[in-house]
Amino acid sequence: MSVLDSAALKTAKSILGRYPDKRSAVMPLLYLTARAEGHVTPEGMLEVAELTGLTGAQVQSVASFYTMYKRERTGQYLLSVCTSISCFLLGADDVLAAVSDETGVPDGETDAEGIFSVEHAECIGACGGAPAVQVNYELIEGVTPDKAKGLCQWLRDGAPSVVLSDEMQQLFGGKRSFDWGPSESVGAVGPFPAFEPYGTAGGS
Repeated sequence: MSVLDSAALKTAKSILGRYPDKRSAVMPLLYLTARAEGHVTPEGMLEVAELTGLTGAQVQSVASFYTMYKRERTGQYLLSVCTSISCFLLGADDVLAAVSDETGVPDGETDAEGIFSVEHAECIGACGGAPAVQVNYELIEGVTPDKAKGLCQWLRDGAPSVVLSDEMQQLFGGKRSFDWGPSESVGAVGPFPAFEPYGTAGGS
């Protein structure tokens, strides 16, 4: 039985049509299955293998190499706190502790209700706006421990179906690494990056 519904299969066929070699579509198709199931499952990987002509082992090798493909149950909101050197020196450990304290979820785990997953992350490329946090890979810069707690409360109480960097930056961020430019009208709908062509993004 397919893990992708008819709409997702239509998107999958559109994605496959963009590549001269079907195997090149393995990464976007993995995001598509993550959108369908909340994370990349063995069944999802097998479906991607069938669509691309790869073996299940080849698809698994891709999914297991990249940390953004979550292969275990993941909460509705994936909170990633950068703990690389710039963020660490500006208090990332305190931000991570605040997130874990407010959500009740230790680093590397997911709560029983499936609301929050918490993780520390390697450099996410926002050193000038450290400490940096991502919610479902949507960036917030200049986050303090108190703001991190407020962010968790906002997610829990408001349960937004889409999270957008611009909105969260305004509410919970501080110093930015650079001017972000025009506001984005779409954001993440789950614990995976927001890509409109892959069906993993939604409007505010």
